[in-house]
Parts: sequence; structure tokens; C-alpha cells
Amino acid sequence: MRAWHFVGDTLRDGSPIPADGVMLKHDGRLVMCESGLHASLHQFDALQYAPGNTLCLVECGGQIEHQSDKLVCTERTIIVRMDAEPMLRYFARQQALSVVHLWDAPQVVLDYLAGDDAARAAARAAARDAAWAAAEAAARDAAREDFNSLVNECFSDFIEG
Repeated sequence: MRAWHFVGDTLRDGSPIPADGVMLKHDGRLVMCESGLHASLHQFDALQYAPGNTLCLVECGGQIEHQSDKLVCTERTIIVRMDAEPMLRYFARQQALSVVHLWDAPQVVLDYLAGDDAARAAARAAARDAAWAAAEAAARDAAREDFNSLVNECFSDFIEG
């Protein structure tokens, strides 16, 4: 069964990443998220478990157990791998562009999202500042709502519902 798996510099147990075509075998009991060799049938599902930027197309075999977004197996072989960082950056920019209309983005952010890598540092700073401002506003709004609810509860005998 073919699946997808991201790796970092080593496997999660610290072992080196095997060469393409070399089968890893797990001899112990399979326990999802704990014990065995993991992968995902869909690339996007694999992304949420990515410890690094190397994306591998793998062949899974032996005993296999499934969950909705991942599987665990006793045998896994890397068929081919790629440094997915450029693709991941492109995907992230495309996703941000799909919602950029929800805020008044500075031009430097729009330039970066459109592919101007030179604008990256300035865009990061502008986006970070905007994110902090949004978080502060959200926290203030949540605190306002919590306080209003508390006061309303205390004055419930005197306030019409």
C-alpha cells in the first residue's frame, strides 16, 4: 500500500533515515501514535505530523492498522523523497492569499504572498504585528464578553432577560 510520510533529520526514535528502497521493519506490537511505522494515505494528512520538510512516498506492508488520517504498519520502504520546503512555502502563500481579503494587508505582505521572496522578512514582521494586534483585540473582546456575562449574572434579579 502506498502512503506518505514526512521525515526530519532522523526518525522519531533517533535512528538514521534509511536510503530509498531499504525496508524498515517493526517487530513489536502496533499501537497507533506510539509503536510501529506510521504514514498517511493522503499527503495533506501527513503534513500535520511532519517533523521536517522531507516528504517521502512510501510502500507500507506487513500488518497495517488504519485511522482516518494515518496508519501504522510493520513494514515501510521509502520509494522516493523530496525536499518539500519550496513546495510547502508556496502552498502556505497560496493559502494565505485565499484569505488575505479578511484583513487590510500591507503591500509588503501582498508582495511576499505573490512570490517576492525578498519581501519575506518585512512581510513576516508586518504579519506578526497584525497577528498580535488581532490577538490583543480578540482577547479584549473575549474579556469584555466574560466580564459583561459576570456582571449580568450578578445583577440578574434586576436586569430583564
